[in-house]
Amino acid sequence: MSKKRSAVITAIFLAVLSVTVLSVHHFYKNENQQFEEYTYNLFCQEVSGNTISLHYTLKNPAAYGITDAPVSIGSCTADTTSICAAVENALALLKSYDRRRLSAENRLTYDVLEDYFTSAFELAPYSLYEEPLAPLTGTQSQLPVILSEYQFYRTSDVDTYLKLLRKIPAYFDSILEFEQARAQKGFFMSEDSLNDLVAECRAFVKLKDKNYLYSSFEERLDGLEDELSKQGKKSFDRKKYRKTHNRYIQKYVFPAYKNLVSGLLELRDDCAEDAGSGGLCNLPGGRKYYELTAASETGSDRSIPKLQELVRRQIMEDLGTMQTSLAQLGVSNLSSEDSGSRSSDLFSSQGAILEDSNPVSILNTLENKMNGDFPKPPAVDVQVKYVQKSLEEYLSPAFYMIPAIDNTEANVIYINAGHIPDDLSLFTTLAHEGYPGHLYQNVYYMNLHPDPIRCLLGYGGYTEGWATYCEMLSYYYAPIPKAEAKIMQKNTSILLGLYALADMGIHYDGWSLSDTVSFFRDYGITDTQTISEIYSLIVADPANYLKYYVGYLEFLELKKYAIDKWGEKFTQERFHRAVLETGPAPFSILRSQM
Repeated sequence: MSKKRSAVITAIFLAVLSVTVLSVHHFYKNENQQFEEYTYNLFCQEVSGNTISLHYTLKNPAAYGITDAPVSIGSCTADTTSICAAVENALALLKSYDRRRLSAENRLTYDVLEDYFTSAFELAPYSLYEEPLAPLTGTQSQLPVILSEYQFYRTSDVDTYLKLLRKIPAYFDSILEFEQARAQKGFFMSEDSLNDLVAECRAFVKLKDKNYLYSSFEERLDGLEDELSKQGKKSFDRKKYRKTHNRYIQKYVFPAYKNLVSGLLELRDDCAEDAGSGGLCNLPGGRKYYELTAASETGSDRSIPKLQELVRRQIMEDLGTMQTSLAQLGVSNLSSEDSGSRSSDLFSSQGAILEDSNPVSILNTLENKMNGDFPKPPAVDVQVKYVQKSLEEYLSPAFYMIPAIDNTEANVIYINAGHIPDDLSLFTTLAHEGYPGHLYQNVYYMNLHPDPIRCLLGYGGYTEGWATYCEMLSYYYAPIPKAEAKIMQKNTSILLGLYALADMGIHYDGWSLSDTVSFFRDYGITDTQTISEIYSLIVADPANYLKYYVGYLEFLELKKYAIDKWGEKFTQERFHRAVLETGPAPFSILRSQM
């Protein structure tokens, strides 16, 4: 669940308020103490500004000195001037510290913050270019899942949760106002995206009392009752809570989605006239915005042409490897036009590959397989849940819920069965979301107890690139012959590479739908309807595919750099440890940490 820099500007804005407090102590503490106090205040102010962020980040806020934080769900703002000023002030405050006098650990935090703030500063003038309602990854998709996983540690959490439900209409109103501002500037979404969003919101409301918000609420109340019973504490009025919750869903949540639909439909006339050429480069300053977004999302310092060159080179290398591997299996005369279908046919003929396809069993297998290649993972619990069938069409294939930094033992992975066609897909998806992917990376880093602010700074290229890197590696952990594993892995890499090239082609080079169809046909993908759907997804969520694939390629390049740098001292475990202990960061900083 990636957020672009200027979309989380609340922390930066609030950080400015700490200038006075910090300056009072300036003469009484050394540079490291001052800097650590600054980052601690920045962390506390950020998580306190949004109740959902606070609850998901800290199980026990009081341990961090955070008490009586106001209940807030935040808002979506189009006030570009305020955003720019806030980021500029935040960057100036950071630079008031003398980096040369900081410890190595604090210098790393300083460097990551400087990169993060600089990127936010460059993106701030383009705040209206951002789309909060992107299909699959937008607020309309994420909010219900976030609410359903809002944990009840104490009865006061239930009360806070119910207050949050009441604030959803105002929150959606702010999003609608933001979309109206975008429409006035000529930045409104395509008609395809609008139709998809309307269908998604209507499907969510149509579930009525079968909506998973009801069942998840009951499950969390069960867990709270069990916890209170263990502690010998008084239980709560479950019937009253249930009645209030059901009333709030009907009174606030469903109407908020209905009003959002109505408001979006009123903007239909502002949709892009030519749905076949919806790339960012068609907007004023859109190409520059895409360059900045790609850099922010991937953490790569390469230009778009250099990224295109890197991706094309990897695709050609993977095609060559597939040709060789298929020839070894007796398949000859393979061209790029049929590589994908032939390799898929190769696997589909095998049927089930796993003796036990239970997701938890697969995670245990993956955890054992990674031994020796990766540092030992911390001991944690993990629940695997399935997306409600009626919403499979509107949610990502899978996602991992990042735990609170003071409660890393509790982890949840969601699987969308509608997007998992076979055992191998389930295996590699759980490697991406679980071991050695997102779950492992997050809990490993959090258990190092880094500066808390580092846990709030999102770097999509690092997190999704790492998970994609682990997904690719997992093909060789799967119980299939190595030659076939290589073919399937290269096929997956090629497909992701094609999506990344299409992303850059559409938003940087201005590809139309027909251009995109021609591009995919050159690689044997001829289903025009599928290509049209891919095109619409890319138009609605610029650079989304880049953080996965470019992030993955940057990790491959980083490994080459480490091999060259370390020589005979290179090991897989040493490389992975260096990456994990650096934590989320741009690849320039990761290279320096090698």
